[in-house]
Amino acid sequence: MSKRLLPNGFCWCGCGKEVGIGRFFAQGHDKVAEAALMAVRYKASVPHLLAEHGFGPENSVTEAAVAGGGWEKCPYGCGYVGAPASVRNHVNRYRKGD
Repeated sequence: MSKRLLPNGFCWCGCGKEVGIGRFFAQGHDKVAEAALMAVRYKASVPHLLAEHGFGPENSVTEAAVAGGGWEKCPYGCGYVGAPASVRNHVNRYRKGD
């Protein structure tokens, strides 16, 4: 189990801005931090990120997310996968097309 993270009143991107109670980031700074991490650790490349964690064409990250990450497959067998809310939205759009 991963350790529980607690906000400390300052933006976690490292900018030093104070943030509200229970928040980790100033508005939009989560994406700044994500992009900076990608640049620092993975050459700003999703393929490098995937390979670093053992995923790629021969080891599907989406199949791993379905198997143990709380993701689901579309019940209509179209190949769509995602978080449960995303799959529900997809199914609702898909069914309208029937």
